[in-house]
Amino acid sequence: MKLMHTKLPEFIRKMKKIAATLGSEYKECDVVGLENLKTAKMQSNRTGRIERAVEDIVKHDDVHKVEVAVIPRIPESMHSCIIRGFDKDGKPVHAILETINILHPTEDVLIHDCPDVIDRRPSIGKH
Repeated sequence: MKLMHTKLPEFIRKMKKIAATLGSEYKECDVVGLENLKTAKMQSNRTGRIERAVEDIVKHDDVHKVEVAVIPRIPESMHSCIIRGFDKDGKPVHAILETINILHPTEDVLIHDCPDVIDRRPSIGKH
């Protein structure tokens, strides 16, 4: 089975194109939460679901701007931290590995004041 992925720039382009062309008028789309990623691949079947969600939001006449915010689903995530030292020629000569847990804000930060919320996510572990 071949896994299909959407590259990060294509994901962002798709969201902006849908917002700009699908509704009755041009709507701007901001994709936030991915600013620190230089490269990534997004799950294509989930990309399609998000495209349809953007379409559903854009079709509302009272919507004038769309935001696609990507945040961690599990608020605490463990990351490796690599501290490297370089010599005068830019060659790495020392490294120390550490671990850090990062606590991310949850969905509530972005939806607490929104009167209409539809949760289409599968339960954790069933995606």
